Amino acid sequence: MTGKNDNLLSMNPSMQEEKIAALESENQALRERIAELERRLGIDSKNSSKPPSSDGLRKKNTHRTTSLRAKSTKKTGGQKGHQGHTLEQVAEPDLKVKHSAPDSCVGCGCDVSQEKVVTVLKRQVFDIPTPRIEVTEHQVEVKQCPLCQQKIPGNFPPFVKAPVQYGVRIKAVSAYLQHQHFLPEDRLSEALQDLFNCSMTPGTIANTSKSLAQTISPVVDKLAHMLKSAPVKHLDETGFRISGKTQWLHVVSTETATWYRPATKRKDLEPLKGITGVVIHDHWKSYFQLENVSHGSCNAHHLRELKALEEIEQESWAKSMKQLLTLGNKYRHRYRETIPEPIVIRLTQLYDSILKRGLDFHADQPPLIRKSNRGRLKRRVGHNLLLRLLDYAPNVLRFLFEAHVPFTNNQAERDLRMMKCKQKISGCFRSYPHALNFANIRSVLSTARKQNLNLLEVLIDALSGKPPVFF
Repeated sequence: MTGKNDNLLSMNPSMQEEKIAALESENQALRERIAELERRLGIDSKNSSKPPSSDGLRKKNTHRTTSLRAKSTKKTGGQKGHQGHTLEQVAEPDLKVKHSAPDSCVGCGCDVSQEKVVTVLKRQVFDIPTPRIEVTEHQVEVKQCPLCQQKIPGNFPPFVKAPVQYGVRIKAVSAYLQHQHFLPEDRLSEALQDLFNCSMTPGTIANTSKSLAQTISPVVDKLAHMLKSAPVKHLDETGFRISGKTQWLHVVSTETATWYRPATKRKDLEPLKGITGVVIHDHWKSYFQLENVSHGSCNAHHLRELKALEEIEQESWAKSMKQLLTLGNKYRHRYRETIPEPIVIRLTQLYDSILKRGLDFHADQPPLIRKSNRGRLKRRVGHNLLLRLLDYAPNVLRFLFEAHVPFTNNQAERDLRMMKCKQKISGCFRSYPHALNFANIRSVLSTARKQNLNLLEVLIDALSGKPPVFF
C-alpha cells in the first residue's frame, strides 16, 4: 500500500490528475456493474416478466407480503349473498338399494318382523359405473334375386366404414385427454387400457387428432375472422419447440374466444392482416406495425417493472406511479361504464407530474459510461421506463377513457399458459403439421370452455361430422 502511494507521490501533478480520473472512471464502471448484478439477483417473477418457474426452489419469504395484490378488507370464505354449491340429493336416483330393518327391537328384544315400516331414511352415493368398452355389431341383411341370382345387400350406417373400428366416443375421450390435459400418446394409450381395457395404439391416437383437426379447420378460420374484427382483443406469443428448433405460438383472444397459430418466426404477423379495433399487448414493438388498430398497454407488466425499481433501485417516483395505476384500476372497477371526467383529469395530471419528477431525478444522475463510441447513449432501466410511459401515455391510460379496454393483458397470458403445461408434461412437436393440429384443436377447446360448453360433447359432435358453431 505504501509503495502505491509513493508511486503516486512521485508523479507530477498532470500525471496524478490523469491517474485519479482513470481510477474514478474505473470506480464508476465497477459501481454500475455491481448495480447491474444486484438487479439481476433481485429480479424474479413478482417484479419482472420472468415466469414463476425461473424463481427456483428457494422462494423468497417476502413473496406473500410483497404481492402486487393489496390486502383485502373482506373476511375469508364465501361472502354475504354468495350462493354456494354442494352435493345434494336428487329426486330420482338411477338405482335404489333397500336395506331391511332388524326383526327384533334393539332395546327390549321384542319381535317387530311383522310391523309396518314407519318411514325410510335415505342416503345417496354418487359414483360412476365400472368403465367398459361396449361393442355394437351392425348386421346388414343380404338377399338374392331369384331371377338373376344377384346378391342384394343392405347399407351400413355412414359412420360404420370398416369391419372393426373405434367409435366416436372413445376417440373423443382420447382427444380430450391428449389436447385438454396434455397426456402424451404413449401414456394415453396406457391410460385407455387401464380405464376402459381399450388397447388403442399411439398411431391410432395420432390419426384421430389429425382427423379431428381437419374437421374443425373451417371453425378455426371463422374464429380467426371473428377475433380479428372484435372491438378489443388480446395479443401475445410464447416460444416452443418444433423439430428441435425454437418457434412461436401466437394467440389472439377475448373473454369468449381463442385463436392459436404456430409461426416459424416471432415477427410473423402476416395472418393478422386486416385486424381492426383495439389490441392489448405487452408493448412488443412489432405489434405497432399493425395498421388500422389502436393500442392498449398491459399495466400488469408496468406494475412489476415499477416494483423492481422501487425495491432494487430505490426510485421514489416508481412507488408513486404504481399507486396511481392501481388507483386508476380501482376506479375502472367502480365505474363500469364511464369514469367521471374530474377523476380522469386529476389522474392524468398526477400521471404527468410523476413522470416529470422521475425525469428530473434521472437528469440529475451522472451519465453511464459508454463501452464504445458507437450506438446511442445507454440509459438506466428506470429512465427507459419513464420515456416509454411518456411516449405511449395514451396506450397506458386507455383503460381510463374507454370502458371496454382492460387494465392488463392477463387474458392472453392465461390463454398461453397451457403451452407451458404442454411442454412440461409431454414436450413439444416433431413437425409443423402436428403443431398446427394441436393449435387448431386447442382453439376450439379453449373457446368451448369460455362459452360453457361440455368439451367432451363438442369433440363427439366434431368427430361425428358436426363441428361446433360459436357465437
